[in-house]
Amino acid sequence: MAYSILLRYKLKIAIIGAGAAGIIAAITAKRLNKNIEVDLFDANKGIGKKILASGNGRCNISNSDVRVKNYLGENPDFTSYALKEFDFKAFEKFCKSIGLLLDIKETNKVYPLSNEAKSVTRLLELTLDSLGVKVYLDSLIQDINKVNIKENEKFSIKTFDKEYTQYDKVLISNGLGAAPQLNANESGLDFASKFGHSFNPTYPSLVGLHTDAIYHSRLQGVKKECNVSLFINGQLEQEILGDVLFTKYGVSGFAILDISQIAAYNLSLYQDVKIAINFFPKLHRNDLSDQIQSLFKTAPKQKALDILTGMVSNKIAPVLLEICKIDIETKAEQVNAKQIKAISYQLNQWKEKITDTQGFGHAEASGGGVRTDEVDNKTYESKKCKGLYFAGEVLDIVGNRGGFNLQFAWASGYLAGKALLRK
Repeated sequence: MAYSILLRYKLKIAIIGAGAAGIIAAITAKRLNKNIEVDLFDANKGIGKKILASGNGRCNISNSDVRVKNYLGENPDFTSYALKEFDFKAFEKFCKSIGLLLDIKETNKVYPLSNEAKSVTRLLELTLDSLGVKVYLDSLIQDINKVNIKENEKFSIKTFDKEYTQYDKVLISNGLGAAPQLNANESGLDFASKFGHSFNPTYPSLVGLHTDAIYHSRLQGVKKECNVSLFINGQLEQEILGDVLFTKYGVSGFAILDISQIAAYNLSLYQDVKIAINFFPKLHRNDLSDQIQSLFKTAPKQKALDILTGMVSNKIAPVLLEICKIDIETKAEQVNAKQIKAISYQLNQWKEKITDTQGFGHAEASGGGVRTDEVDNKTYESKKCKGLYFAGEVLDIVGNRGGFNLQFAWASGYLAGKALLRK
């Protein structure tokens, strides 16, 4: 067998967290050595709760074009080995091995062919069961200890009412705080700290953003494809084209979720964070100004407000005039060239200061986590504690929207699963 490093004695492994990383680690380890004992623990009543929630229930399970640039963290290059060793082709092969066929979109997003997330978790459940992995549900881990037993170091883990002992290896793969409604928590960081690890502050990622604008409620529900620019301490950091949705608290939509990753990270560092929304990204500001002027000349006796509703939402138009200090009763012929330029500038650079995020309860992922320089990037074993491993979201790696977080979870879990068998 190629794995000469497999342990010959009865190995006992505990995996904390039955998400993507923990599940594939358990399956990989048992497939390589059916004689080992693997116990998989999760706080929920079923496995893969975040898998079920991904892609709005359709399960955006991966992405067919995954690169290091799709990840953020203290050291995004940490992902490179895992993404190479367990690339999309390897993931597709794994899926076929459990009976799961994939639907690869032109956008490179990947979904189950069934278009149903439940089919993914069901096939994973069947695979775990067929391999003899013991799955303990409704089991929130309270503590992990390491003790010497007959000159051998062993781990024990505790739930609220029970202790499980004699583990040779432990994998922590129970994520971070995003989606607390799915029992997500940051206990993995507490366990890591207990064994000498440090971690970077966590923050919600892929999440709506709060702004300081006083007109939130008036724009609620307005949605438009815009270009969004992110400024950190006055410097342009990122630009994204996509949907922007105005909400009662600020802004959301796909463009905002994408830009929220860097925005939220910098908010956690107490930096000055602002966005500028361009409602007409295909029009130069001067061309936009000319079009507005032409419209006003065509109907000089009409209210400027009414004419503007032919260009923007009837919720935006009155707010736009207020920002530009133009009375909403003003006729088109009464709006001068300077005011027209102010209107076009505002539509081109609708600036808002970001004050907060919608929090972990509305976030698709968490940033921050266990520092990656304290974890081996090939085995995912702790450099601080022999026999302790980490995989998935608990690490300081967070991916872009579009299946990248799940792909890193699969890849890191796969490598950890292989390494769990090594001496």
